Amino acid sequence: MDAGAALGSGLGAGTKFVKKLVRFARGADTLSVAEKVYSIAGFLAIVTAFLLVMSIQTVRLQTTYRHMHASSAEAAINVGRINTLIYAIVMESRGIYMSADRGAMKPFADGLVRRNRELAEAVKSMERTVADDDAEQVSSFRQRIAQFIEFRRELVRRGLEISPAAAREWGDNDVNRTLRNNLNTDLEGLERIYSQRAREADELANENRYAAAYLFALGLATLFFAGLNVVVMRVSVVGALAEITQATDRIAGGDIKSEVPHLGRHDEIGHLARAVQNFRDAVARIFELEELELGTAQARDAAMTERDKFNDKYQAKKWQLSAAINSMPQGLIMLDGKANVVAMNANYRQIYNLPETIQAGSTLEEILQHRVESGLFSGNVAKFLAAVLDRIARRQPATSELALNDGRIIKIYERPMDGGGWVSVQEDVTEQRQRERILERMERFLATIIENVAEGIIAKDARNLRYVFVNKAAERMIGMSRGEIIGKTARELFSPEAAELIERRDKQLLAQKQQLEPIVDTIDNPARGRRVISARRIQIGGAGEESHMFVTMVEDRTEKMVAAA
Repeated sequence: MDAGAALGSGLGAGTKFVKKLVRFARGADTLSVAEKVYSIAGFLAIVTAFLLVMSIQTVRLQTTYRHMHASSAEAAINVGRINTLIYAIVMESRGIYMSADRGAMKPFADGLVRRNRELAEAVKSMERTVADDDAEQVSSFRQRIAQFIEFRRELVRRGLEISPAAAREWGDNDVNRTLRNNLNTDLEGLERIYSQRAREADELANENRYAAAYLFALGLATLFFAGLNVVVMRVSVVGALAEITQATDRIAGGDIKSEVPHLGRHDEIGHLARAVQNFRDAVARIFELEELELGTAQARDAAMTERDKFNDKYQAKKWQLSAAINSMPQGLIMLDGKANVVAMNANYRQIYNLPETIQAGSTLEEILQHRVESGLFSGNVAKFLAAVLDRIARRQPATSELALNDGRIIKIYERPMDGGGWVSVQEDVTEQRQRERILERMERFLATIIENVAEGIIAKDARNLRYVFVNKAAERMIGMSRGEIIGKTARELFSPEAAELIERRDKQLLAQKQQLEPIVDTIDNPARGRRVISARRIQIGGAGEESHMFVTMVEDRTEKMVAAA
């Protein structure tokens, strides 16, 4: 029953928080400062987790793609080599058939023996690329190759030891032709298997491209939430506290008609503002009582009694103000013009592990000396204190970060107070900086992957069609360095015909949004001549956006087309 009650309570609290988020998204100020900060940190942690998972998936896809692409390419080369060697052996065999005597036949016999050895080595090399989908086919093919080699070895023996006529009788028959046809059939089957494997590798490459796009989007989301956290802290906490502090100073100086800002907020800042307003009302009432002159002793006694009541209320409101300060998730300390402590909250004490002996009325120097003794401060106390007093005197706002000796990083926001005082809001941002370092490592990791993929990647500003990025593979394909390419248009780099083709493809991409299927074009490259390329294009962003870009993934197929021809 206890576990069920706890679960129900947790679900109820979660539902209530979600409803508050929905009302906040619609414009209502329903979230506290702590809830805002924790919500942004939670979203940032979720996005970071997704970023890590997508990074692992990208590495896995890229590794599988490289393995499949390398194995299929090596297998295809081996099949072509074996086919060539079989054809050469058949030609050598015909030379043996057509020889009139052993002397004329000897060069053909030596060439056939040499080709036989090369064929056996090629088959062994092909076996390194055998996978589950071609193991049975390769096993059958290996047996036929062994028969083919043994048959040709016997052909050479008969020609050299008996006569060319005996060799012709042995080789020129239906059994030999049947074996040759079966080998052709096996080779065609292996070519189909390796073609299918290459297509599967291309599909993996497509999946990896999507994963890279997701990583980019998650990286932008992480940057957005990190920036949002800074904005929320600056707008919702630091600026509001400075304004409330100024209002408090005016009230303390006797300006009881001064307006207290942020009374309409529903978070900790609103509670603090309302406490300051109650404090102002209490001070105003005390002033009224002090100025009131009663004509009789009874009236004076009544006035004193009333004043005592309001003094009690003043103390109560003072404690309310202290409670509001202590409810802040950040550390806060207020100093007067001589760096004496006016107020500090519990979170400030917790950050620096201050003892109970340090209270309001202590000095900043005492705090610094305690930090030196506890190992949290190793600087010069006198210089640090002089710098603080200088900022207080010049009423100079400041924002800085402090690295403590125990490894923590403290973000410090300093603002002057009316009357020569100083308020500092301090926050432990160690985890935030760690997440930022993780994000920087991930960005370097992604840049390394893009720079080292085999496919050329080209990015172009969609607004003016100027190149903004090329990777190393694209530099090699175009035959120019990125310094010669970036910032220029296609018409500044290529011939008019090639530039017109490229611009036509850009217009097609603008109309289609995405071009996921590759398009093969022939382009005159000013550095490398006429090239056959296969390109896939995608858009990032949309018209009117500063980040609107065209990204092209290019593969140079010139050598493949020449080899196929």
